[in-house]
Amino acid sequence: QPHLVESGGGLVQPGGSLRLSCATSGFTFNRYAIIWFRQAPTKEREPVACITSSGGYVLYGDAGVGRLAISQDNAEKIVFLEMNRLQLEDTAVYYCAATDRNRCVPDEGSYSYWGQGTQVTVSK
Repeated sequence: QPHLVESGGGLVQPGGSLRLSCATSGFTFNRYAIIWFRQAPTKEREPVACITSSGGYVLYGDAGVGRLAISQDNAEKIVFLEMNRLQLEDTAVYYCAATDRNRCVPDEGSYSYWGQGTQVTVSK
């Protein structure tokens, strides 16, 4: 049974940092790409960052450049999203999802397995 569990969210002040984790099980990790999406209140879900099993990655949107990093621990089957210099606009529920296409695409319909999400709140 495929399973993804996000953790690491919380309340942080502007300029702070968080590292989100996506722990996976129940599927062949080295054959999947893992993506982080986020959904802010009243907004549509949007892609944030994605990584393939070989370590190739995509950061979506200009806002994340220089602030976000995605990585993975193949042995532990965990994907991390490091977020620095957090801004109020980063407040959202962050989800990780997996696709067996093993390539990064921004279309959420391409992802078969999803976690339950972790809340990130950036507030003064």
